[in-house]
Amino acid sequence: MPMKCAVLDDYQHAATQFAHWDSLGEQVELTVFTDHLTGEDAAAERLTEFDAVVLMRERTPFPESLLVRLPRLRLVVTTGMRNASIDLDAARRQGVTVCGTASNSSPPAELTWALILGLARRLVPETAALRERGPWQQTVGTDLHGATLGVLGLGKIGSQVARVGAAFGMDVLAWSSSLTAERAAAAGAGLAASKEELLAKADVVSVHLVLSDRTRGLLGADELALMKPTAYLINTSRAAIVHQGALLEALKQERIAGAGLDVFDQEPLPASSEFRDLPNVLATPHLGYVTELNYRTFFPQVVEDIQGFLAGTPLRVL
Repeated sequence: MPMKCAVLDDYQHAATQFAHWDSLGEQVELTVFTDHLTGEDAAAERLTEFDAVVLMRERTPFPESLLVRLPRLRLVVTTGMRNASIDLDAARRQGVTVCGTASNSSPPAELTWALILGLARRLVPETAALRERGPWQQTVGTDLHGATLGVLGLGKIGSQVARVGAAFGMDVLAWSSSLTAERAAAAGAGLAASKEELLAKADVVSVHLVLSDRTRGLLGADELALMKPTAYLINTSRAAIVHQGALLEALKQERIAGAGLDVFDQEPLPASSEFRDLPNVLATPHLGYVTELNYRTFFPQVVEDIQGFLAGTPLRVL
């Protein structure tokens, strides 16, 4: 019998576009789902007959409570080599192999700058006015040259963001709990003495930390209160690093100038979310890694992972 494999959350119908699944021959029976399942019961019902599941990043959580309801499941493949929504320990206890793929750091760094520039030059209201035959020029843009960029987390993505900021003529400050002055300097940044100093000095604060117990809720009401009322907060990392209620209040009360957001506590973002309506928010639907470069990496390596598992030599095991 062929392995029954489900691809979840393929919103762009990309799984079969970017990889040659026919290389698996008759060993795999593929089903691609392009919708999003809300709730564990819906996921358990849909996936009960599948032996393998392919996850697009963290769109559908796989906690232990779901894994135990899928007795046929033998293989989970996630795009990327990190997926906080999969309970890896529970998967091992259930005898489920979890594999990943490579990913590229340039796309989320590029989206970060799209959000920064869009906010600074008021692209959404100006474009809307132009399209709707409204006022010709109605806002005054914010200059980035000479402003201060604060980067929280100076890994692969944060370092790229920092270098672009320096190229724009910004003064770049960086901070994380383990960052050294030498590593900051290598990315063209100065080391802030503390996150509080960075928040107080920056005109743009961009978050590039890995979500962990240490970083969850790192920016709450007290931290946001340190920011300038003219400053922007950008988050293309994980929503839970910033307390969402505190951020919402800061934006509604205009204690900061605005936010560029690609990540949210609940995704897809509910239609009732106030983040959809705030005029000082520029929001995108978690597009940081959604580019051709990444998809041409993700899906061919997903196929390789399935081939390796079937051959008894799993690849890129998490």
